[in-house]
Amino acid sequence: MIIPCIDLMDGKVVQLVQGRTKALEGDAPLAMLGKFAAFPVIQVIDLDAAMGRGSNDAIVEQLAARAVTRVGGGVRSVERAQTLIKAGASKVIVGTAAFQAGGIHEEFLWGLVEAVGRDAVLLALDSKDGHIVVKGWQEATTLKAEEIIRRLEPFCGGFLCTYVDKEGMLQGTDMEWYRRLRQATSHEITAAGGVTTVDEIQELSRLGIHAALGMAIYTGKLDLGELAAMQRQAPLS
Repeated sequence: MIIPCIDLMDGKVVQLVQGRTKALEGDAPLAMLGKFAAFPVIQVIDLDAAMGRGSNDAIVEQLAARAVTRVGGGVRSVERAQTLIKAGASKVIVGTAAFQAGGIHEEFLWGLVEAVGRDAVLLALDSKDGHIVVKGWQEATTLKAEEIIRRLEPFCGGFLCTYVDKEGMLQGTDMEWYRRLRQATSHEITAAGGVTTVDEIQELSRLGIHAALGMAIYTGKLDLGELAAMQRQAPLS
């Protein structure tokens, strides 16, 4: 499945390079949602909430009410996850709160599963320099995604795995990393970070991995019409 991304900062749709430098702004959030109407699922990330410097709650709720969305950014409490699900999000994306002191925050995750259901949880395994990063990708842990992913299976319906090293750089992604992740879990995987070409999307599809796309769409590197045709021809459930 091809999943377009809407990343929000200061009330605007943006694209960042490696989660730090703003490279461009897109159209208004609802206008972008209209452009992505051909795709069954949209990924919405509140970057301000992820970085702990505010939120875009009103916009997130508008998007979640109008489309099938996976929503993340600052989901660090059970109450926040419940609010997003009640607002219409089909799944919540949880990263930072899933980890503590170099390990898995099991107490929080069990509470999350009990509150919203395992299938409504996507755990974010964002990797930079080989290790999982948290707090808006600003802080590194000692954990490696491929080593810990199987232990996280009881707490989620799938994983969002972002290769931060290439995020927003239009240089391609690390297919070998995704092959290792695919071998490590039978859960749903969504790939993000540097996916730039149709060939990469097709290879991910052959691995049974969804592709979340941002910069390559916003810059026109990938054509929305061609992507929509690909989605219609070979949807990945």
